[in-house]
Amino acid sequence: MGQDEAVDVLRHAAAAAAHIIDGSPGQGMTHAWIFTGPPGSGRSVAARAFAAALQCATGVGCGDCHGCHTTLTGTHADVRFVVPEGLSIGVGEMRALVLRAASAPSGGRWQVLVIEDADRLTEAAGNALLKAIEEPPPRTVFLLCTPSTHPDDISVTIRSRCRVIPLRQPPASAIASVLASRDGVSPDVAQWVASAAQGHVGRARRLARDPEARKRREAVLAVPRRLTGVGACFDAASALIEAAEAEAEAAVAETDATERAALETALGAGGTGRGAASAVRGAAGQLKDLERRQKSRATRAQRDSLDRALVDLAGFYRDVLTLKMRAPVAVVHADTEQLASAAAEKWTPESTLRRLEAVLACRDAIEANVKPRIAVEAMMLSLWRG
Repeated sequence: MGQDEAVDVLRHAAAAAAHIIDGSPGQGMTHAWIFTGPPGSGRSVAARAFAAALQCATGVGCGDCHGCHTTLTGTHADVRFVVPEGLSIGVGEMRALVLRAASAPSGGRWQVLVIEDADRLTEAAGNALLKAIEEPPPRTVFLLCTPSTHPDDISVTIRSRCRVIPLRQPPASAIASVLASRDGVSPDVAQWVASAAQGHVGRARRLARDPEARKRREAVLAVPRRLTGVGACFDAASALIEAAEAEAEAAVAETDATERAALETALGAGGTGRGAASAVRGAAGQLKDLERRQKSRATRAQRDSLDRALVDLAGFYRDVLTLKMRAPVAVVHADTEQLASAAAEKWTPESTLRRLEAVLACRDAIEANVKPRIAVEAMMLSLWRG
C-alpha cells in the first residue's frame, strides 16, 4: 500500500535467501534488518510478511503454503515475535530469545526473530542483541521495527550492522481503498476514517468498526471549546486521563485474568492436601512477578491510549492552522471543520502554532517518563492561555 520500493527490495532479498539455502551465493540478503517509519506505516506488518517469505516453500511469500500460513498466524516454530507488553524489553528476555534464535531451524528455512518496537530495548538488552548481530548464527535473521534510526530509537552500533527499510505513511486514499475493498467499509466512511486516522491503518480500522473509539475521539476533539478557565483545564485533563485509564483497563483485563488463572492452575490452585497448600504458599514470588509485568503492561496501554488522543488533538490544531493560512491541503478532521474555522477566525497563526507545539511537547514529556497527569495538566493550561 504505497510501499513499492520497500516491497521490491524485500522480494529480491527473499528470493536471494532461497538461493542461499540451495547453496548459491544469493545477492541482496543479509542477516539483520531494520524496518523504520512513523506510526501506521506498517513496520510490523512488513516484518511479518518478510518473515513469511523467508519461510515460504516457493521463496516468494505466496501466502498459501504451510510456512507462510504459520508465520502470518504466529504459530511457526522457527519464527518468534517479540511484542513488548510493558514499558521496555529487558536484558533477561533478550538473552533468552537470542540464545533460542541461535539454534538450527527445526523445520523451517531460517530462525527468524522479529522485534516489534525495538526502540523499547533497554541499554543492556540492546547490548545483548548487538553481540548476536555482530556474530550471527548462519541460519538466523533478525528483523527490528523502530520509529526511526535516530540514536534515541535504536543505537548507532546496531543500526550500522543492519540493512534499513524505510517505510512511509500511506496516503488516505490508499487506506480508504483497502478498508472498502478488504474490510467491507462503505466508501464514504472509509474516506472519513482514513483522513481522521492521519495515515495509521490500524487506527482507521478501529474507528470504522468500534463505536466506542469514535466516542472517545469526539470527546478529545471537544476539548478546545471546554477550556474556559483554570478549573476547566484541570477538569479536561482529568477526563482525558481517566478515559485513557478506562480504555487501557478494558484492553488488558481479559489477558490479565487468563494469565493469572493459568499460573494459579500451574501452581496447584484448587488442589487439596499439605503438598498443594505448600505449593501455593511458595508461589508468592511468581504471582508477584506476574503482577509486576501486568502493571507494566497496563501502564504501557494507558500511555498508548493517551498518545492516540494527543495525536487527534494535534490534528485539530493543525486543521486550525491550515485554515488560517489557507493552505491548499485537506483538513484531518472533516467533521470538526466548522469548529476549526471558528477558531481560525479568533486565533493568530502564532497562538495556534503555540497550541500545536504544546500538544507535541506533552507527547514528548510523557515519552520521557513525566507523570501523564502533570504533563496533560500543563498542556491544558498552555492551550487555554494560547
